[in-house]
Amino acid sequence: MPSNAPKKILYVENGIGYGGAIICLRHLVRNLDRTRFTPMVVTGRTGPQYREIANEAQWQHIPDRHVDIVGAHRKIDPIAWIDKIPGLRFIVNQVLARADDLFNFLPFFLHLLYTAWRFKADLIHANNEPLCNRAALLVAKVLRIPSVCHVRGDQDGSRLMRWAFTLPSHFTPVSHWVSKSIQSKLHVPEDKITVIYDGLELDGLDPTTDGTAFRQQYQLNDDDFAVGLVGLLIPWKGQEIFLDAAKELQDKIPNLKMLIIGGTPDDCASYEKMLKQRVVQEGLESTIIFTGHVKDMPKVYNGLDIVVSASTSPEPLGTVVIEAMALGRPLIGPDHGGAAEMMSHERNGLLFKAGDASSLASNINDFYNSEETRNSLGTAARQHALATFAVETHTHAMQTLYSSFIGATK
Repeated sequence: MPSNAPKKILYVENGIGYGGAIICLRHLVRNLDRTRFTPMVVTGRTGPQYREIANEAQWQHIPDRHVDIVGAHRKIDPIAWIDKIPGLRFIVNQVLARADDLFNFLPFFLHLLYTAWRFKADLIHANNEPLCNRAALLVAKVLRIPSVCHVRGDQDGSRLMRWAFTLPSHFTPVSHWVSKSIQSKLHVPEDKITVIYDGLELDGLDPTTDGTAFRQQYQLNDDDFAVGLVGLLIPWKGQEIFLDAAKELQDKIPNLKMLIIGGTPDDCASYEKMLKQRVVQEGLESTIIFTGHVKDMPKVYNGLDIVVSASTSPEPLGTVVIEAMALGRPLIGPDHGGAAEMMSHERNGLLFKAGDASSLASNINDFYNSEETRNSLGTAARQHALATFAVETHTHAMQTLYSSFIGATK
């Protein structure tokens, strides 16, 4: 291959579902300099949103789950009698783990290895943390090519996690909070870390986008006060706290509507069912609205009066935070993780005490009582986002990092 030929980057996405991580990856791939780099994206999951990637880059779906081990755990873990037999729980867990290795990990690894070899990848970029992307990182080891690994969350520092963090050539945590976490818990050397904030095509996030159609779709009247929690329906995204806050506010804010916006991964179908049961049991049917996955997010954000991020576990750098700020929306986030790093309380948003529904309810009420505060903090949020999260800045930083390992003509 000529020395000035574009370098080939193989991106591997193994997330739980279609959320912020894959959205940010698509923005990066679309803006990659094709005279310097040729991208190929491999995803472990498929669906309409994933298939759209084929319009933007070479794309291949390699199934990462042939046997539903997570579903098996969900059925077996609550069985109490297993614990009455010494050692049986350990044996069951080991059997499930080896089945996962044999029927899920190994086929994915071999298929990915063949794909990377045929593609003649120069570098592998794992879009999620090392443990769930260990197949991609091991492929890089086998092919003797460098690997870059995004880190998007707090890690528990377990023995297996520490091993996984020895695999990448370099790490790109999405916030300084994540960087400090992997240094302190997993002893990753600072010289193997480059903090790169996620970037989005902010030009496509037009603050003047009309949100009327979204409000009409969900029968929101002009005088309804609409508060939206945006994110996949998975337990740590905070939907339960959102429901708790709704209970506190439904008699305080006239015409309050609180929307839970986002799709549900297959693994979390039972969680969605539980949330909907709570709504009925607690008399919140007139307040809570479930929208499912919504594609045109600018219309969603601009159809809301307030946007909420309520993750109970520290989120590295939520896409919701970036998008809402870029659109100049009044935003409430938890006072931990990436939200606290990106937002300044009462300067470009409001921060509530993480995990505290009463604190969240209080902030929602504060925004409700002051349109001036909503407007001023929304304006400040957009200014901050435009200066920090532009996809051009993100892409330039990633390309510079790639070039430090494999070179690329400029």
